[in-house]
Amino acid sequence: MKYVKTLISFIFFSILAHIALAQQDINILLKNVKQKIATVNDYEAAGRMKTNVAFLKVPVANVKVYFKKPNKLKVKSEKGVSFIPKGAVSINMGSILSDDKFTVIDAGTDKINGTVVRVAKLLPEDDNSDVVLSTLYIEEATSLIRKARTTTKENGSFELEMTYGKYSAFGLPDKIIFSFNTKDYKLPKGVTFDFDDGGTAPTPADKNKNKKGRAEITFSSYVINKGVDDAMFK
Repeated sequence: MKYVKTLISFIFFSILAHIALAQQDINILLKNVKQKIATVNDYEAAGRMKTNVAFLKVPVANVKVYFKKPNKLKVKSEKGVSFIPKGAVSINMGSILSDDKFTVIDAGTDKINGTVVRVAKLLPEDDNSDVVLSTLYIEEATSLIRKARTTTKENGSFELEMTYGKYSAFGLPDKIIFSFNTKDYKLPKGVTFDFDDGGTAPTPADKNKNKKGRAEITFSSYVINKGVDDAMFK
């Protein structure tokens, strides 16, 4: 009987040790991700954006994306209009990882396009934070976030998928696919577009039928850490 109790105790503490080690590993991985992202103080990126919102006819557009620490981000199309929904903080990973005021949960592993990734769930400690939950899918070998899903209180849920290339050393993607709920989508103030049926703007009930919108940006170049004027974000 004593031997059985000893064996059970050993197994129990082994499980606890394994959980603690896994938690340590995910925190170290997040630290590596943050260090890579932290090398970018600012950037100006050029690219092409294709928007797919079921009730809008939005042409493919050239865009410029401006970023400046800690959380300034602006997307401008060639017509001066951004189609990224307001509050979409998840397009900027640095804004999610800018401080350590969150609880990290190791959610195991998953696969993205055949690549095994670690899954980390981030729960903000600040009750007043608009972000409710962020889930990051991280490639361990490169410390790159391949996918991120963010749920907010006021601005719905967003998902970001990233493909990397020549700017991976800075944690900057060559391509991003941004998905959002169309029921949370609001047109920029004073801006109108043609609708798919050639008629008037859809009612809220109609919009709710089309639950996903999508914006895809393929970047052609980045200018990194050369300074971006604050006026670009006004």
